[in-house]
Amino acid sequence: MTVLDQPPGATGPRPAPEHQVPPPWQPDARAPRTDPAPLLPDAAPVRILGTAAAAALDPALLRDLYRRLVAGRRYNQQATTLTKQGRLAVYPASTGQEACQVAAAAVLRQDDWLFPSYRDTLAVVSRGVDPLEALTLLRGDAHSGWDPTAWRTAPLSTPLATQAPHAVGLAHAARLRGTDTVALALVGDGGTSEGDFHEALNFAAVLGAPVVFLVQNNGYAISVPLAKQSAAPTLAHKAVGYGMVGRLVDGNDAAAVHTVLSEAVEHARSGRGPVLVEAVTYRLDAHTNADDAGRYRTEDEVAAWREHDPVQLMERHLRDAGLLDDAAVRAAADAAEQLAARMREEFHTDPALDPMSLFAHVYAEPTPQLREQADLLAAELRAEAAAR
Repeated sequence: MTVLDQPPGATGPRPAPEHQVPPPWQPDARAPRTDPAPLLPDAAPVRILGTAAAAALDPALLRDLYRRLVAGRRYNQQATTLTKQGRLAVYPASTGQEACQVAAAAVLRQDDWLFPSYRDTLAVVSRGVDPLEALTLLRGDAHSGWDPTAWRTAPLSTPLATQAPHAVGLAHAARLRGTDTVALALVGDGGTSEGDFHEALNFAAVLGAPVVFLVQNNGYAISVPLAKQSAAPTLAHKAVGYGMVGRLVDGNDAAAVHTVLSEAVEHARSGRGPVLVEAVTYRLDAHTNADDAGRYRTEDEVAAWREHDPVQLMERHLRDAGLLDDAAVRAAADAAEQLAARMREEFHTDPALDPMSLFAHVYAEPTPQLREQADLLAAELRAEAAAR
């Protein structure tokens, strides 16, 4: 038995007066603990398509989500083809994850911010950014292809989860300025194993920042299955440890993702704190064009997930509900093909690049080292031009 285990007065000192503040190690000296029950995620992933809940949704919204899904699938196919043609250096396809991508863009207001990872170019395009600009980084042409401020969309983040703390910082700053801007950070299941992810959630919860974290759990961090990354019941359960709400949703059900994310964004916007949403989905294509997915997963597994394809789920639901006919399907496909044709045309011309732009927008005031590097490159370019 230690001194802390002994009852008051057992070792001689008189009991403390009732009005005296109890010692900090006693439970009643601390603030009441948060009840974890309201923070716990859904018992099963939320689903809407094919259920009675779908009848309450706006048919126009469902048809819009369908058109976005069809366009997104064609976008992924065309970008993958551009990689095979050498027009892109690398492309991490979001084929199979389109419901998460289009819903993430659709739930945000124009003044909200999106923080994508490297696999989220479809979300960026759905936000309104031109496909050529959205894929510029993956083409190897520039640090980013668009003006982040103009589109309220941060550059693609290749390092895992580093965009998550940035989202928290922006959301907190926006609230300090008195605006109701919300930041939405997109993270993969592999990103949840990174320190940046945990730091972001902790800061977001402590600050009560208006930020939503959407974890697209596609089952693998490249080749590492989720079971070797986390022993948590779900990734959404991680929210409870930080004191924020966790939600679990079927990531291939575009209507469900849109509904859950809409509720999460409203929760954050109204000042009730951040939300962590886990969308259970699947990457049908390889990690990138340089990956051999057959080394770590079976064709049977992929085939099973193809039966839960987000595009087919939405089309099947709309047809069964009498909200989609052959003409509408053809119209969506034609619009998607026009997008693919525009991508082919824009990528057919090699861009005129200025190597000296590498040094722009790195620091507000260039460092001596950066100036030295710029001078060295400028000298090399002059020598190269003189030798022609």
